[in-house]
Amino acid sequence: MPRGKKIIIETEVNDDFVDRFKAIDLEELKNSRDDTEKGLSSSIASVFKVAQNLYRQKASEDELEGKHQLFSVRSAYDYLKDNSVFISFRAFGGRIERGTIPFVKVGRKRYIPKSVLDDITNTKTEFYTVKEAYEEYKKSNQKINFRAFIGRIEKGSIPSVKFGTRRLVPRDAVEALTHISSNYYSVSQAIKELHKTGLRIKRNAFERRLDRGRIPHVKIGGRRFIHENVMKELVDKEIALKK
Repeated sequence: MPRGKKIIIETEVNDDFVDRFKAIDLEELKNSRDDTEKGLSSSIASVFKVAQNLYRQKASEDELEGKHQLFSVRSAYDYLKDNSVFISFRAFGGRIERGTIPFVKVGRKRYIPKSVLDDITNTKTEFYTVKEAYEEYKKSNQKINFRAFIGRIEKGSIPSVKFGTRRLVPRDAVEALTHISSNYYSVSQAIKELHKTGLRIKRNAFERRLDRGRIPHVKIGGRRFIHENVMKELVDKEIALKK
């Protein structure tokens, strides 16, 4: 690469996906979840008292579901499926057995309050499970394996929160990472792209340019990324300068 002359990159990148990623506040998410769980606990406690009275009154299952919004295990499963929460019936029953899905008993039968089901549905719209997040991200980054993905979560470069026993990844984070993987170059990828066009530069020299702000970039999860439009301008100007 020619030395002695500075190349000024004029491309400006305003990216909503990056802004949304940086705006994720894990502490706020945890506090919000704590408030939600307190509300659910209070709701379930009051429903429990109602359920005992309904049992004594020998209320029918239709009455429990229609009037009191208490769903049998099968009805609860169907309700979630109708709201795009897809899980096997066996796994659903396992969560109930372990108590990760709260329930009340009316006689010998278990019923799940609608507030609990709606919480599961709402959580699904805002978060991915770790496995779901990996599958979504892998669509744009075929090289990453599940173990490496979990490693990034453990290091905190991919934000996640723990709700009870479940670790979840915000959808905004996954969408941003997927977008970045499709539209940005990592430092290693950027250097390979330069080498493809016959422009030779060592990694430490390239990173010095990033440090000095001469190449616009974003920092996501501790890693630096260069937008494809910035790379195009950089390559074009480097080639022109070389000539």
